[in-house]
Formats: sequence, C-alpha cells, structure tokens
Amino acid sequence: MSANDPTVASGDLGTSHVFLTGGTGFVGQAILERLLASHPGTTISLLVRTKGSTPAEDRLRTLLRKPVFRIWRERVGDEEVERAVRERLRVIPGSLSAFPALPNDIDVVIHSASTVSFDPPIDQAFDTNVGGALGLYGALADSGSNPHVVHVSTAYVGGIRKGVVPEARLVHDVDWRAEYAAAQGARDRVQMASRQPEELRRFINVARAKHGKEGPQAVAKAAEAARIEWVQARLVDYGRMRAESLGWTDVYTLTKAFAERAAEQLWGESGHRLSLVRPAIIESALNHPFPGWIDGFKVADPLILAYGRGILPEFPGLPDSVLDVIPVDYVVNAILAIAANPPAVNEPNYYHVSSGASNPLPIHRMLQNMKDFFTTNPMPHESTGHVRVPTWKFPGGIKAERALRGAERLNDGKEMFLQSFPSTERSRAKLTEVQRRRSDLETLRNFTELYRAYVQTEIIFDDRRTKALHHALPPEVQADAGFDVTAINWEDYLGTVHFPAITTLTRAFAVRPQGRERTIKALPARSDVLAVFDLEGTVVDSNIVEQYLWVRSAGFRKAAWPGEVASLLAGLPAYLSAERRDRGEFIRVFLRRYSGMPVTRLESAVSGAYRDILLKHTMPEAIARIKEHRDAGHRTVLVTGSIGTLVQPLADLFDEVIAGSMHERNGILTGFLDQPPLVDEARAAWLRQYAETHGMDLSQSYGYGDSHADLVWLELLGNPSAVNPDTNLSREAQRRRWRIINWKKGPHGIPSR
Repeated sequence: MSANDPTVASGDLGTSHVFLTGGTGFVGQAILERLLASHPGTTISLLVRTKGSTPAEDRLRTLLRKPVFRIWRERVGDEEVERAVRERLRVIPGSLSAFPALPNDIDVVIHSASTVSFDPPIDQAFDTNVGGALGLYGALADSGSNPHVVHVSTAYVGGIRKGVVPEARLVHDVDWRAEYAAAQGARDRVQMASRQPEELRRFINVARAKHGKEGPQAVAKAAEAARIEWVQARLVDYGRMRAESLGWTDVYTLTKAFAERAAEQLWGESGHRLSLVRPAIIESALNHPFPGWIDGFKVADPLILAYGRGILPEFPGLPDSVLDVIPVDYVVNAILAIAANPPAVNEPNYYHVSSGASNPLPIHRMLQNMKDFFTTNPMPHESTGHVRVPTWKFPGGIKAERALRGAERLNDGKEMFLQSFPSTERSRAKLTEVQRRRSDLETLRNFTELYRAYVQTEIIFDDRRTKALHHALPPEVQADAGFDVTAINWEDYLGTVHFPAITTLTRAFAVRPQGRERTIKALPARSDVLAVFDLEGTVVDSNIVEQYLWVRSAGFRKAAWPGEVASLLAGLPAYLSAERRDRGEFIRVFLRRYSGMPVTRLESAVSGAYRDILLKHTMPEAIARIKEHRDAGHRTVLVTGSIGTLVQPLADLFDEVIAGSMHERNGILTGFLDQPPLVDEARAAWLRQYAETHGMDLSQSYGYGDSHADLVWLELLGNPSAVNPDTNLSREAQRRRWRIINWKKGPHGIPSR
C-alpha cells in the first residue's frame, strides 16, 4: 500500500497460519496476546528455544501465565485457554542459531526475534541478527510455504545521519556477507591474542596483586576470569568500532541493517512478499493489554531510573533532539495491520512505527516530565530520605566528558587514600560510599557511550506510509487496534502510565544497605552444621606479633627487652611485605622468632600471664556468638594458622581447635612448622575434607573471618560473615551481599580463671 492509496485496508488476519519468532520476548509476547485475543481464527506456531526435558506444552503454559495474558485469560476462562493450547498454538522447538524445519502451510511470518542489547560482542550480534535471518529465510525456502513475511527491524537502522529518513530501502553498498564472515572469525582471533605470553603475564600480575593472599588457585582463577573479560570487551569494541567505521551508531543497528538486506535479497526480491517494520524506542503499553504493561526495562528505562536515583547530574544530550518513543501496543497494532495487508510480490514495503515526525517528544520536554514525576514521587534514599533530582543544563558533550573524568579522578583518589589506613568501621563506611560512587560514575559513563547517538540525534523518521495504513483501516479497528501517534498525550503517558510502571518494582529495592550488620535470626538447631571461626581479628583482638610479644614479656629480663623490640622493628618491613604477598609466608617467617625457645618456657608463659592477656583480648560478641552456635547443636571449630600452644587458653570455648604445631629438637623449638600453615586455599581444602568426613552440610554452615585470605574458605559456606574485615574482604563481602559484623575490640574479654 502506498502512502496515498485510498483503498480500505483489512484489519483481520482471518484463518491465517502465523509463524512467530521471538514470542517469548517483549514485543513477541504482546503480538501473541493480540493474536489470541483479537484474531480468534488464526493458528499460531511459535519458535521456542529448547530447554532440557520440559515438554513443549508445559513451556507454552508457563508463557501464557505471564502478566500480558492475564486479561485475556480472565475473559475467556481456563477451558478456552486449554482449547487454544490444543487447537490454535503449536510450539516448534529451535532457535535462531539452529533453525528447525518449518511446516508448508504458513500464511504469515512475523520475525520479531533479535538481540536486545545495543553493545553485544560482534560475533553474538551477527549470529543472532544476521544468522537468524539467514536461518529463517533458508528454512522458509525449504518448507515450500510462500508466506507474507513481516520482518521487524528498528527505525535506527539507517545509521548515523541527519534529517528525514524515508520509509524505503536503505542506501548502502556494504558487503554484508563479507562482514558476517569476518565477525564469525573475530572470536577466534581475539581468543588467540588473549593467550599470548605478554597478555597472560599481565593477567597473572594483576590477579596476584589482588588475590595473592587467597592462594595460587585463586590467582589462576582470577587471571582466567580477567582473560575472558578481556576477550568479551575486545569483541564489544570490535563491534562498536566496525559499526562506527561503516557509518552506524552501534553493532546492534549495523546488524539489523544487514538483516534487512538479507531479507530483501533472500525473500523480498525472490518472488515473495515482504514488509519491513521499523519501530523506534519501544516502551510500555498505552492501552492494551492494560496501561503500563511492560516486561523488564527497555531502552530508555535505565536512563530514566538513573535520573530518578540522582546519579545523572548532567547528560550530553541535545535539548531539542527528539527522543522517538512509541508504546508497545502501537507497535503490535501496526505489525498486525501490516501482516493483514501484504505488498505485491518482489515489491517490499517499509514502515516506520515512530512518533518523531507526527508527535515529537524533544529531550527538554522529556526531562521536564522526568523532573516533575520524580519531584512528586521521589525515589527513597538511605541517608537523606529521598533523592532530589537534578536539573540538566545541557552543557554539551565536551564539558560533560570533562566533568565526568574529573569526578572519576577525584573518586579514585579518595579510594586510594582510604585504602592506606587500617580497616575500621568508619573507614569501611567511607569506602562503601566511594565504591557506590564508583558504580554510579561507571553507570553514567556507560550511559553516555550507549545513549549518545539516541539523545543527540537529529533524525526524523518519515511515517507517511504508516499513517496512511492506519487511516485506511475500518473505524472499529482504528478505535481498538489503531496506531495514530498524534493521539498520544506525552505528559499523560509518561507521568501516569510509563514512569509509574517502571518504578513500581524498583522502589522496594532502591535502598539496599551495604556494609551494615544485619539482624541475626535465631540459629536453627542442627547437628550437621559447622560454625568455623578464624582467630586473629575475629575471635581475639590481637595478631601473632602481639602474641609473640606477650610470650616474650612473660619470661624476659627487663634488660633484654629493648634489644628484642629493636630486633622486631628491624624485621618489620620484611614481615609486612610477606603479609601482603601471602598469609602463609608471613606466618612461617614470623614464627621463626621462636627458634631456640625451650618448649617448657613457652608452655609456662602461655599458662601464666599470656593466658590472662589473651582472654582479656577475646571479643565478648564473638564469645556470645560461639555460645549461640553450641546451644543450637552446631559444631564449633576454631581454625588458625598459628601453633596450637598459643590458642590453648581458648580451647574450652570450642568443640574443636585446629592449629599447627612447631617442630622441636631435644625440647627446643626450631622455629619450623611441622606442616604448612592452615590458611587460604589450604584451609578451604581442609574444610571440604572435614565436612565430608564428619557428614557436615557446608551449604547450611557458618563461617567467620576478617582477612582477604579468608575469602576462599568463607565462600564454601552457606552463611559467611566478614568480621571487622580488612579493606579487600569488606569490598568483596559487600559485592556478594554477605553479612558484615563489627565486633567491638578492646581488653575487656572473658575473665581469667
């Protein structure tokens, strides 16, 4: 149908057999619901990705329980829903990467499946968008069907340009087949580059600096994770740069353009009927199936919510640039009207389902709507009560980028400053603020890169053909399933429909306390549960250096004491260096200071003044927690990399103490351990074996540690807690949503006996 064709269009698909791809996606769900609710004579085949051994009908029933189908289900009743499953709906197992054979009686194909990311790795974008199109048109050719294909693309498929974009074939001479082949080989090339010695050495060095205290396997795991992340980032960069070099905004629009060309060459110009639909930015429903229906966050929503949270103080958009938004029900209505009105053979039709030409929403108007809504309905904030949203002044891209870089440098400096001090409750709270700020700045930078083309665009999408189709529909179809964008009141749609829809679920999660001690529930009574406690910094407010000084002071002459302190201070740099590298190395190096000490002297010192000091430095809250575990029937275990003699005064608190022992010769300590200290990965290996030997359930067990070196064994337990954690453990505990406990330190522990 041309833009000036006065012919009355059909609004009914009759008894057509419709094949739908992307039926589990946002637009696909809405298309399926409209077919079921408003086109009762149709038969619908769905391409559904296979998932294990779940029967196709069960997967279909799960899909039909989603909110988009609620009103239809309530209107027709359970019996009619079951009849539809038996008689109208057919599941065709498969995927875009493994297209199945198709039936030979298909009348209409609606191809709505595609990647939903702007910035995927280049090979994934090509495989889904271009490879999916190749699979579809190949399967149709093999099936013997001759359907009208409605190929859903995007309005932004024309690339980086200015001015009016017509509803017509794209003008470019890029060899899409050659680009597809190059993209398919990109991952192999990048994988090969990631395995070169210089890159591997860099991954290992960074991993060792961050995870060395956890153990060699943790370093290897982190290095490999960094390599994989590097590969993904390179492939994303490949896609972004290749798209820009060819004149497209991103790899998403590039591959959608190539998918259009594949559709034209393989179907629309080969004796078949093809319509290409180009929606703009699709958002929540205005009317159908109900106002505000949306399935997850869409293109503009992360930006809107970030503004509402106050983390976008400014944005490099053009105030008069048009944000081309279209409700999802308008898109669906247009797709089905287009499906019911096929073009002539070998003459593809193109439709822009957009608002910018007929009912533009400039960025400054969108901003005012956001400001009005979030001022009246502010997002909660954990310290100020609610978020005060900013007013954008639109300084331009250069100034916005300069301000962002300055904020990032300032935040990095604060983080380095805080990490130079010992970990305290106050410093951890400050560091949490810095890390949250880092996350906000990363979000701002990502949004700046992803959305720049969409908030600085000077494109207007011509929609005359689409408007002509709407006006050619019967009046009753226009009223129920029309797509006249001039009828949209943006203030009403945004303020009373869309913004409430996307904030409804986010408000409950807007304030997520981090780094705070959570309320501890009563412990369940179980006999197959462990409660594993580290010693230094967790149960006692001391370390092995202090413990050594307590031992030596118990049996030293005063005249010898200054020399011992001087010797200790002289060795301090080496001890600190060893501690930073490896907890086990530090323990080995420091315990050598016991070399030459008679065993009887150590035992005498520990049972005397040392015992009193250690008990006074035992944290009362730790003792209370140990007692709670024992009362619940849990097996309490103290595990330390130090020697057992030094922790003997605490043995009665626990069911078991696991510690090292020092080699002795003729009653004299040699300073060498009998076996490697039980720290980091060695402690994790011991814990697995201990649980297996004693029939303990690690998924229900508890662990308490203070050091980054404890991370590797804490993560084995279902209930890990970071107690007065160091900076690195605190950061990781916050990321993993573990409990962070601040037990008070000081010499007021359990009384000596």
